Amino acid sequence: MPTIPTRMRLALTALVALSLLPDAAAAPAIVRPALLVLNKTDANLAIVDLKTFAVVAKIPVGAGPHELVTNTEGTLAFAANYGDAAAPGNTISVIDLSTQQETRRLDVSPLQRPHGLAFADGKLFFTSETSRVVGRYNTVSKMIDWVIGTGQTTTHMVHATADGKTLYTANIGGNSISIIERNAAGTTANVTSIPVGKGPEGFDVTPNGKELWAAHSQDGGISIIDLATKKVTATIDVRTKRSNRLTFTTDGARALISDLDAGEIVVIDVATRAVTLRIPVGKSPEGILIDPDGTRAFLAVTGDNHIAILDLKTMKVTRTIQTGTEPDGMALVR
Repeated sequence: MPTIPTRMRLALTALVALSLLPDAAAAPAIVRPALLVLNKTDANLAIVDLKTFAVVAKIPVGAGPHELVTNTEGTLAFAANYGDAAAPGNTISVIDLSTQQETRRLDVSPLQRPHGLAFADGKLFFTSETSRVVGRYNTVSKMIDWVIGTGQTTTHMVHATADGKTLYTANIGGNSISIIERNAAGTTANVTSIPVGKGPEGFDVTPNGKELWAAHSQDGGISIIDLATKKVTATIDVRTKRSNRLTFTTDGARALISDLDAGEIVVIDVATRAVTLRIPVGKSPEGILIDPDGTRAFLAVTGDNHIAILDLKTMKVTRTIQTGTEPDGMALVR
């Protein structure tokens, strides 16, 4: 058998050794589990390693990003670029989490002020506040393929059922919650708008899917809507100064409300519908994200430029993370 010359053998050995080295040009894969945070003033998305609580990356997005969501697989993130006081935004950033780069800035013109986001049935649903509509972005065709009007002022947040057939929106200026029911083909929809209190903004659907609770940002109340009858069955006075978000814990036992002006998280017992705690967390708390394992809540304390971690067993803040200026929208990847 012929032998390999010494010079060639050395060259091949070196080549094999080089092939085993990490690719310096390759982008680092996203850490998991990770907390994704939008910083409004900085116009970026921060990635927080939840094992070390360190910010490991910051990705530029559009101006004034408010809300954030990921696809089902946790490979893509979407940021609604709301804009600022000087100019309304009209884009949604699409971020590839494996390369940690914005791969597309989706132009939603002539729609403006994209805000609420929900991902369902492989598609991204978003609100346009000033245009009073909900739109849908198809991630396969990479096109906005469906838009429907709510007929209500300041269509702000949106929630979607897992199949994407039913959508819920909070309309701040319209003092209403809209229920949008799409037909089987998804081509048309029936829109029902339900009057609630003043300035509904934060809302959530109970984990059993039976009720929707909407927090009024302007009168300190909560409207409870029975989703089977599409009627308000109760109104609770929780005396918030300016509620921003309302989120249920994973077991559905408690609702958490961020009170912007009071600097508190208001905790409500769902069974008794009574306020059980008011937890001071800092200046202007906004976004609330519950860990799916039910152990903790992530709170965007926007005025103090950090995320607070609330232990849901002790109901104490255990840690704060500086992510940037004016953090708000959040998402988790595992």
